[in-house]
Amino acid sequence: MSDHRHVAVKERTVPSVRGSRTARRAGGGAPPAQETLPSGRPPRGKDRTARRIGAGGWASIGLTGLLVLGTLGGYKVYRDTLGEIKTLKIDDKLGDDRPRQTGALNVLLVGSDTREGDNLRYGQKMADAGKRTDTIILMHISPNRDKATLVSFPRDSMVDMPTCKGEKGNIVPARREMINAAYNEGGITCTIATLEKLTDIYIDHFVEVDFTGFKNIVDALGGIRICLKQPVDSKKAKLQLAAGWHNLNGEKALGYVRLRDYGDNSDIQRIKRQQVFLTQVVKKATSGELLTNPVKLQSFISEAAKSVRMDDKLANDQQALIDIAMSAKELTANGVKFITVPWGPDPTDTNRVVWKQPQASELFESIKNDTEVTPTASPTASAKPAVKHEQVRVQVLNGTDKPGLAADVAGKLAAQGFVVTQVGNARPATGNVPTTSVRYAKKDTADGPAYADALAARLSGEKLPGTLGKVKPVSSEKYTPPTGPMTEPPAGPVIQLVIGDDWKGVRVPTKIPDSLKDQVVDVKTNPCQ
Repeated sequence: MSDHRHVAVKERTVPSVRGSRTARRAGGGAPPAQETLPSGRPPRGKDRTARRIGAGGWASIGLTGLLVLGTLGGYKVYRDTLGEIKTLKIDDKLGDDRPRQTGALNVLLVGSDTREGDNLRYGQKMADAGKRTDTIILMHISPNRDKATLVSFPRDSMVDMPTCKGEKGNIVPARREMINAAYNEGGITCTIATLEKLTDIYIDHFVEVDFTGFKNIVDALGGIRICLKQPVDSKKAKLQLAAGWHNLNGEKALGYVRLRDYGDNSDIQRIKRQQVFLTQVVKKATSGELLTNPVKLQSFISEAAKSVRMDDKLANDQQALIDIAMSAKELTANGVKFITVPWGPDPTDTNRVVWKQPQASELFESIKNDTEVTPTASPTASAKPAVKHEQVRVQVLNGTDKPGLAADVAGKLAAQGFVVTQVGNARPATGNVPTTSVRYAKKDTADGPAYADALAARLSGEKLPGTLGKVKPVSSEKYTPPTGPMTEPPAGPVIQLVIGDDWKGVRVPTKIPDSLKDQVVDVKTNPCQ
């Protein structure tokens, strides 16, 4: 479970995803349990999970085609190529009960393992098995378009799926099932509905690419360089390579990202190799070598356009494509961050996984509250330095009947450096305070507005102007943060935050929780895996 919401469901088996031996042989098994042996290595596993050949990564590589398309927004080649992209209208199937939108851009990347058409060569026995998501990644680009976090969702995660409307208009009932069943039965619309329900993150767009698309795009890029700690001799992946560096063409790259019988055979290692591979892809796709070579660029764009499917809004939104492209260029220098949703074995079925709490919810909370857009400084703006969080003393008062809200908000503000002095109750006997306000005392008219603005900037929703005059609390008490009291509180006015019925939350900077930092993959990660 990813958060506090539970959906009442009736469990049933979906033959094409769980009960079918064909599906199991083709990749329906789960990653091994996220545990270690006394040696510290993840277990090899002797059940069917060790035999699973998971394909992965081509969804993100399909995205690289999108990145380059975005950089060409004003050119004829973009307009000519756009007509080759397959599109799907999705908004009318997702309904109105969706998470709130922010200034961030969230793109769902899926890799389809369909064996239709040219993909039949990768599994003829699965020709009639439909399609599943071998890769599910959420790419979160910050409102400033200067940071991105790519979150991988294990496809064998057991989750509570909501009732959803499939791509063809069919209704898929709510139940507890593997997350990739949403795609198998309802396509991309059910996958989006399920992830939005579980994470409370609004998904703006989607991009989908299959086996053949992955291979063709890698070839159009001129191959991708990877590094192996050990030699590979895998009949399952049809791959033989010596240890050391290699420039892989599309066919070998597909074998590499599907590789399981290598190293300790664990899914943990395989996922990490895929993520390291994708950092190399982003680096190559946004390199000057590609963007300044008209022949390579035209080939890449053509393959990308033929190999991806996306929502119609993204395909027709030149600015969104440019936003993604521009952010990718910045990220090449700063480092793209990949993280897998924390997971462990499902207590009821060790061949399945569940998301670990509270780590998963902390990760989702960080992403969904990334709503800050840094304003551009005006040439005529005052030279007075901005007020820092640690300079602001705050009294947090709950003006609603929601218990514990003041303490919860105080903790989030303290975590960002604000000095919370008191928490209390400001709800009058007549009922809840209707609107949230940030207040400063009448005696603080000189500095109060600047300190109030510093606090208001960290609150979700429309920025609140500082209000002159404080309210008298019904009750209040001293607040001590988990790190302990400050030895010397800062000078300056005490700002009052009165929480009302319209409260939307505290903006939390998008960052990987400390408990997951050792699992992050970026450009600093050792490329030899």
